Amino acid sequence: MCGICGWVDFERDLLGERATAQAMTDTMACRGPDDQGLWMAPHAAIGHRRLAIIDLPGGRQPMVADGDGLEPAVLTYSGEVYNYRELRAELAARGHRFRTQSDTEVVLRAYVEWGEDLAARLNGMYAFAIWDAEREELLLVRDRMGIKPLYYYPTAHGVLFGSEPKAILANPLAHPVLDADGLRELVAYVKTPEHGIFKGMYEVRPGQLVRVNRDGCRKRRYWQLESHEHRDNVDSTVKTVRGLLEDIVHRQLISDVPLCALLSGGLDSSTITALAARGLAEQDLGRVRSFAVDFAGYTEHFKPDQTRSTPDAPYVHEVARHVDAEHTDIVLDSRELMNPAVRAAVLRARDLPIGIGDMDSSLYLLFEAIRGRSTVALSGESADEVFGGYRWFHDPAAVAADTFPWFIGGLTDRLGVEQLFKEDLERTLDVSGYQDAGYRQAIAEVPELPGEEGHERRMRQISYLHLTRFVQILLDRKDRMSMAVGLEVRVPFCDHRLVEYVFNAPWAMKTFDGREKSLLRAAAADLLPESVLQRVKSPYPATQDPAYEQALREEARALVERDTPCAQLLDLGKARALIDRPVGDSSSLAARASLERLLQLDAWLREYRVHLAL
Repeated sequence: MCGICGWVDFERDLLGERATAQAMTDTMACRGPDDQGLWMAPHAAIGHRRLAIIDLPGGRQPMVADGDGLEPAVLTYSGEVYNYRELRAELAARGHRFRTQSDTEVVLRAYVEWGEDLAARLNGMYAFAIWDAEREELLLVRDRMGIKPLYYYPTAHGVLFGSEPKAILANPLAHPVLDADGLRELVAYVKTPEHGIFKGMYEVRPGQLVRVNRDGCRKRRYWQLESHEHRDNVDSTVKTVRGLLEDIVHRQLISDVPLCALLSGGLDSSTITALAARGLAEQDLGRVRSFAVDFAGYTEHFKPDQTRSTPDAPYVHEVARHVDAEHTDIVLDSRELMNPAVRAAVLRARDLPIGIGDMDSSLYLLFEAIRGRSTVALSGESADEVFGGYRWFHDPAAVAADTFPWFIGGLTDRLGVEQLFKEDLERTLDVSGYQDAGYRQAIAEVPELPGEEGHERRMRQISYLHLTRFVQILLDRKDRMSMAVGLEVRVPFCDHRLVEYVFNAPWAMKTFDGREKSLLRAAAADLLPESVLQRVKSPYPATQDPAYEQALREEARALVERDTPCAQLLDLGKARALIDRPVGDSSSLAARASLERLLQLDAWLREYRVHLAL
């Protein structure tokens, strides 16, 4: 996996800036605990921190492609390319000689052979930078679905880049400034493509490459969703989905370090776990190892709410028995979730106050526990976006609404902090107007299918919104929480071949059995217990312990009674009214989420020394 960073400056001699380049690289230690490297030249400093997954001794970086005594290309790379063996064979046939068995060298040699066109040939999750020493040009590339993050910060004479904002902010040329537009992006829950939140910072868009030379930055999309007529019937579509999933999971089992599966007992993760179990057995690699998160007393005292009708544990254990997994439950309690050190680690991993409270803390603790026993994990993330699993896909009001459907679905009611802002700031931000503009931008991008009308056309739009906006929020969360502890999480449902194929299947086919995720359920029918196949979707669990909410309120009460960075943003009367609501009342979930975001925002402003330019 790894963390990457770098600095290009066409006017300054960077050979004298090693200490700063090293400081940038050091911020990525959590993403790459196994090794580090720093390559320096007069106009480029390229850093790398390595999490060794494939070819442990041979994949050191930054990696240089030598030719005739020159250094034409230097690569710093994060991720996995799952078709690297086929590409290696093709490149070898073209005369390339390889020194290692790593996919890193394949990516580097692919650049030497095809230039920036290499991106379209890669299957995987990746973010990388290549410094072309002969052209004096930097190339930044991000995978099609945006599984791996990549940020950049143009400067007067070049650019800074990194896997995470913290790498860029370690350079004195970058400043942690938050303007009104950045604050809008923080609270709007729209995930505007390329928006880096910090003023002057950008995120490389999924499926995009950025070229930086003396003439400035140029951007190009090498991949985006396209609309095509779907010619397969239901049976052949189910068969194709199953075939794709088998091939995807088989490819993603490649690892030279211990591998496991994340199991929640839902259709998505259970399918991946079952396919992994079969794939490992076919290769005589033993039983699949699986892990699940649980809370002390959660199953015994579970109370259904508006999003979760059943606890995970019974289904998790049934799947583990069914596929003969070597399973482990990671059981947490509220004290761990409220641990200041854990919450600080989560914020440091995120770099931004965009977390979802205890669900981030528990995910971090889950991954930390897994990392002691495994280095790679397969996840069921993104199946809901691909196959249409969220409840608002099937809510007529959400479908018909002229906005992002998850707003009508009620998700953002439980995530807001902006309702605590001062009235004049609320008017200045106009968050609803910002959300509407983001929605219009997204809808304008949707590739239309000639002749498609009515409900089918609308559901194509909604699928596009999820695959280009909503999924980014969840992929970013999973990447940050996992890489904060040096765990690589792979997401088979984000394979672009599967995404493209299912995106173009008609909505009527995606719901052919009258339920959500019909195609996936049918494709996995012989893999799972009937109870899991028929289980209604249940989101990632949140603690139901009232002591957790009470602790939040006490911490928030202390916050509003002292001079804090948030003071210039907050209407203290509104904040106190929220804090004083009874624990566990009908609006408890919304109140809890707002308090969590408030505490995180205040900690972020303090710890990152953010300058407000509102």
